[in-house]
Amino acid sequence: MTFLTVERSWKLQENRHYHCLLSGHGDPLLNMRSVLALVLLVGGCAPCVWGKDIALVTNKSSALPAIAMADLVKICKGQMNRWPDGKPVTLITRNPGSPEMKVVLEKIYETTADGVNTVIATANHGRVNRPAIVVVNSDDDVLKRVGTTPGAVGLVDVYSITGDVTVLKIGGKLPLEPGYPLHGN
Repeated sequence: MTFLTVERSWKLQENRHYHCLLSGHGDPLLNMRSVLALVLLVGGCAPCVWGKDIALVTNKSSALPAIAMADLVKICKGQMNRWPDGKPVTLITRNPGSPEMKVVLEKIYETTADGVNTVIATANHGRVNRPAIVVVNSDDDVLKRVGTTPGAVGLVDVYSITGDVTVLKIGGKLPLEPGYPLHGN
């Protein structure tokens, strides 16, 4: 078993003599620094474990400021073909099986990744020129496609947002606001 400890110079070093930490023997200051380093290491990884807010973004040319959750569900299931201004609706999203899409699977589709793939195939059937739902590999890809496709909306991690897109309110809330519907658990 190997533990990382902090030397007096604050560098991390491998310490194969972990019994010193567990038994309380050795320099108390060094042991306290070791515990502090471990807390900082674990604390630094905590955001990776917590859920993320997923933002709904749109092309800068869109005049749409907000959308109801029920309409977002329709878009995500390919049941809404056109915006009120007549532009075709296209959803750009990540692979349903990716860990980043967990919130979307739970709160929009209420099914598994396989179930979402079936929904996508059904929604795109017969729509050769402009699919209802486009699946891409990364948040950067979502942002690029949404930024260059009039009428497109996309689902991305809130921390991926750039100035190339506009964030839409969902149910009157923006990401990170209390009560936001696509808040990760």
